Amino acid sequence: MGFDGNNGINRLANVLAQRMKKENSSSLILDFGEIQANESLITNTFPIPIPKGDYSVCKLASENIEAGSHVLVAWVLNEAVVVDSSANAGIYRGGH
Repeated sequence: MGFDGNNGINRLANVLAQRMKKENSSSLILDFGEIQANESLITNTFPIPIPKGDYSVCKLASENIEAGSHVLVAWVLNEAVVVDSSANAGIYRGGH
């Protein structure tokens, strides 16, 4: 027997479809950035300096971060979180 005539199943399917669509339309989650001389963070997709204290840094990444560091940033809701830094800065900004 099919589910075509079952309103409850159809409503559930519609809710699931809407939620999956919403999840798939989420914004960028990972980004690249650079720590500035004043310790602010500028990312490729948010080029406005984020002051130190307004972004988070993972404990292991904090040991290797200094001005000029190129970093991998995870966006968690509206907060930038530095998760790692690169030994080869050229991979982040096309060799610049």
